[in-house]
Amino acid sequence: MHAFDILGDPVRRRLLELLADGERPAGELVDIISAEFGISQPAVSQHLKVLREQGFTTVRADGRRRIYAVDAEPLHAVDDWLEHFRGFWTQRLDALGTEIARGKRD
Repeated sequence: MHAFDILGDPVRRRLLELLADGERPAGELVDIISAEFGISQPAVSQHLKVLREQGFTTVRADGRRRIYAVDAEPLHAVDDWLEHFRGFWTQRLDALGTEIARGKRD
């Protein structure tokens, strides 16, 4: 499965966003995602499994709990791919910065 196939799903993107702030137990992730997306615990678990099997997350046992964390390696590959397209918005952002600076001087 390609990284963009993984990231194309809004539930998996949200899980990664939550994990970007640090490790979280699976139960907490299930509670948040179930509330936000209205999906069941087994559905959330399936999304976590996809993220884990495709290398986007790691999981460790802490007693009976499973603690998930982001594994950034696949995200580096996405970032490398996006590098080819940064020029489309970098120049525009630089121009916007120049205009803002001019406005502050006036």
